[in-house]
Amino acid sequence: MNKINTPFAVQRQPIETQMIKRTPADAQDQFKTALSEAIKNVNNIQSQSSEATLRLARGQVDNLHEVMILGQKASITLQATVEVRNKVIEAYQEIMRMQV
Repeated sequence: MNKINTPFAVQRQPIETQMIKRTPADAQDQFKTALSEAIKNVNNIQSQSSEATLRLARGQVDNLHEVMILGQKASITLQATVEVRNKVIEAYQEIMRMQV
């Protein structure tokens, strides 16, 4: 059974790299890269599920439970992506309501 990887896994960095000061531009680039990779991962999982479903409909797959597992995996990753997006929008709206 394969492990389900989350597209939003936090990657641990060595202690030495955590102490380095980063500029806001570096942080933005790093966030953009992480978000882009997560979205590509979700898209790949959705594509795999769609392809498996098509192969099942054509009769090319005998293993129905693998197709169902791929479908559920795609559904869960999409739901997680939507929830993360909602939290990001909520945080942005909260920041915009702050008075300076």
